[in-house]
Amino acid sequence: MKVITVAEMKDIERAAIEEYGIPGIVLMENAGVEVAGQIESILGNLHNKKISVFAGTGNNGGDGYVVARHLHNQGAKVKVFLIGSKTAVVGDALTNLQIITNMGIDILEVINQHDWDKVKIAMTFTDCLVDALLGTGFTGKLREHMVQVVECMNKMNKVIIAVDVPTGVDGDTGQIQSVAVKANYTITFALPKQGLLLYPGALYVGELYVADIGVPRLLVQNIAIQQNLITSGDVTNMLGKRQPDAHKGSCGKVLIVAGSRGLTGAAALSASAAMRSGAGTVNLGIAESLHDIMEMKVTEVMTSPLAEVSPGVLGEESFPELQRLSLHSDVVVIGPGLGRHEETMSLVRRVITTVERPLIIDADALNALIDHTSLLTEAKSVPILTPHPGEMARLVGLTAEEVNQDRIYIARQAAIEWGSIIILKGARTIVAFPDGEVYINSSGNAGMATGGAGDVLTGIIAGFVGQGLSSHEAALASVYIHGLAGDIVARNGMIGMIASDIIKALPAAIFGIQEND
Repeated sequence: MKVITVAEMKDIERAAIEEYGIPGIVLMENAGVEVAGQIESILGNLHNKKISVFAGTGNNGGDGYVVARHLHNQGAKVKVFLIGSKTAVVGDALTNLQIITNMGIDILEVINQHDWDKVKIAMTFTDCLVDALLGTGFTGKLREHMVQVVECMNKMNKVIIAVDVPTGVDGDTGQIQSVAVKANYTITFALPKQGLLLYPGALYVGELYVADIGVPRLLVQNIAIQQNLITSGDVTNMLGKRQPDAHKGSCGKVLIVAGSRGLTGAAALSASAAMRSGAGTVNLGIAESLHDIMEMKVTEVMTSPLAEVSPGVLGEESFPELQRLSLHSDVVVIGPGLGRHEETMSLVRRVITTVERPLIIDADALNALIDHTSLLTEAKSVPILTPHPGEMARLVGLTAEEVNQDRIYIARQAAIEWGSIIILKGARTIVAFPDGEVYINSSGNAGMATGGAGDVLTGIIAGFVGQGLSSHEAALASVYIHGLAGDIVARNGMIGMIASDIIKALPAAIFGIQEND
C-alpha cells in the first residue's frame, strides 16, 4: 500500500482540481460524507445522538462543516465549535459554513473565556467529539488556544473521531511538539499519511480508516510516491514454497561472522534464526578460543574457528579463512556480538570492500563504519545495514532522539548516499533503498523490545537471501516475518517475551504467510 506525505497529498488534490476538473468543493463534500458515514457505523443510529464538531478556519474545518450537515440530516443533535472567527473562513470552507448556518445548525465562535465555559459544558453532555481543527495543515507547535481545546477534548473520556489527521500530530513525521488529540478513530483521505503510521503519532490515531474521496485512481497510484506500507500480501508474493526435491544444498548456505567474549549469545541467536527461517546450512565463524562453547550452544549450526589477535577478538589474521569460507556461501553476515576492538574494526572494513557475496552488516560491525561510510560504495553488491536508532545516530553524527524525529528522511538519505539498503529498527521499522523507495513495517509489538531481537532479524535476512530472495525482497520479507513471529508470541502476552521465543515462532509465521497465497 502506498503511503503519502502531506506535500504529495496537496499535489494530488491540486492535480484533481486543475488537471481533471474536479472542483475542490466536491472533494470536500466527498470527504465529509465519508466521515459522516463512518461515524454512523461507529455510533449506530444517529437519531438524537449529541455530537460536537470542533472546526478550525481552514479546509479541515470545511470538512467538519460537511460532516455536521450530514449528521444533522440523520437526526443527530449537532453543535459546531469554530475555534476562531467566522471572518477568517474563506473559499470552499466558507461555502459550507454558510450552508450549515442557513440550516440553523448551532455554531459557536470560540474566542473568549465565556465561550470556553460553553464548550466545556457541551463536551460534558455529548456522545462524540469530532476533531476537524487542523488536519494536515499542522506542523510545528500548537498555539495556546489550540492546546486548550485539545486538552479539553482528551479529558472528557468521550469517543473522539479525527478528520484526516488528529490535531497536534505532524502528518509527515508523527511527531508531537506539545499535545495532540487522542482519537479513538481517524478517517484519513485517499492514502494514509506517513505520520499516522509512525510513533508517537500512531498512538493518537486509534483505528485508522482510509476513505475514497473521488481522487482519480492514476493520481493515487502514482509511481512517484516512494513511501509504502509492508503488508502480508506483499510478503506472500516474495516467499515461494519449497520444492518437493529440495535438499540442504539447494536451500542456501549462510556464513555468519559473529561473537566475542561475553557476546556469544548474539552469534547464537543470529545463526539459529537463519536456520529457523529456512537456510539449508549455516556456518558460524567465531574466534577460536570461543569455538568449543559455540559448538555446544548451537547444535544444528556448523562452526569454524578463526584466528584471533587476543582471546575472543578477531583481527585481519582471520581474513584469508573468512574469504575462503565466503566463496562457499550464498550470503555473509558480519557483526552480531563481534565486539569493538580496533583490530576487529579493521577486519570489518576489509570484509566490506572485498567479499563478493551479498553482505549484511549488523551491530558491532556498524561501528567500523563511523567516519568510513564511503567504504559502502566499494562493496561488491548492495549491502544491507540493520542499525537501531543509536547506531544510526553514530553513523550520521546525530543523537538517537534526532534520528527518531524523522526516521523516514534519515533512513532514505543514508540509503541514497551510501548506496545501501538501510533497515532502521524500532517501532515501525523503516526499510530504505538506494533509489529513494521507503517501506514502513506494519507487524510487530512492544514485547519485542528485548535484547537479541535485532540479532534474530539479521539471521532471518541471511536465511532468506540464502534461499534465493533478492536483497530487496529479503529486507522487506524479513522485517515483516520478524514482526509477525513476535505477534504470534504476543498472543500469550508481551511481557517476558525473549528473542529465542521469536525464533521458535518463525516457522509458524512463514507458514501463515505462505498459506495466504
